[in-house]
Amino acid sequence: MKHFLDIHQTAQSDLRSIIDNAISIKQARNGRPRGALDDDLPLKDHMVALIFEKPSTRTRVSFDVGVRQMGGQTLVLSGADMQLGHGETIADTARVLSRYVDLIMIRTFEEQTLHEMAEHATVPVINGLTNRTHPCQIMADIMTFEEHNGPIRGKRVVWSGDGNNVFASFAHAAKQFDFELVFTGPQPLDPEPALDGLYTTVRDPHDAVKGADLVVTDTWVSMHDPQSARERRHNQLRGYQVNEALMSKAKPDALFMHCLPAHRDDEATSAVMDGPHSVIFDEAENRLHAQKAIMRWCLEK
Repeated sequence: MKHFLDIHQTAQSDLRSIIDNAISIKQARNGRPRGALDDDLPLKDHMVALIFEKPSTRTRVSFDVGVRQMGGQTLVLSGADMQLGHGETIADTARVLSRYVDLIMIRTFEEQTLHEMAEHATVPVINGLTNRTHPCQIMADIMTFEEHNGPIRGKRVVWSGDGNNVFASFAHAAKQFDFELVFTGPQPLDPEPALDGLYTTVRDPHDAVKGADLVVTDTWVSMHDPQSARERRHNQLRGYQVNEALMSKAKPDALFMHCLPAHRDDEATSAVMDGPHSVIFDEAENRLHAQKAIMRWCLEK
């Protein structure tokens, strides 16, 4: 069973194959209408369950469109629809869904929910996001970097802001793809201790981005954070905003990424997001192609 649960749980050779395949998939669709089918229809006669405990735009649309382009069908389910882990155990839900579908993607809160789903499903399970990691996003980010600036191996990637779930997957990727990862952010928002050794910390963001090939940030607040937490985080992170002054310290050809959605002029200025370093919309598009490659890898198509 080939689950895609986390980057550090997937072999380096498989990760490289997925990235290379994603680039080929994108190139093969150049100039086609969005609704046109892929030539080989790798998911023909396949049904894919897309489970969302958390709201979603890019994950939902990119997976849904990707399945359809590959000739498959989708069943989109919300946590409220399923009462996931409440009215029925996650293990039983996994067993039942496996009788109906060929692949499960789940976007959930707790890491344990993902792993329990994968443990009991008899079809592949893909991590669409948990509170701890976001591996599909980082696969798209690596694809985007390599499209613009070549192999990411040996490059300097600087994360400015909160050491959150997206950063965690970047840390896993730093080891698997062999690039340097630097975290710059306030000590109270440091990444989880389990990631120690996968990155270095530089508190001063202007020092951190010197020589950077890629500068990355993410929203300072979650949609579920109370107002008090939002105010506290803004105070903590204001000095780590990615603005033109900060980007000027990176390499001249450095890229800027943000997984979106963004709070413009909070974590990053509009001048940076719409500026010459930004590849945020290529990054968003590449979620589609990277996830198609992940689904094909899971199903050995």
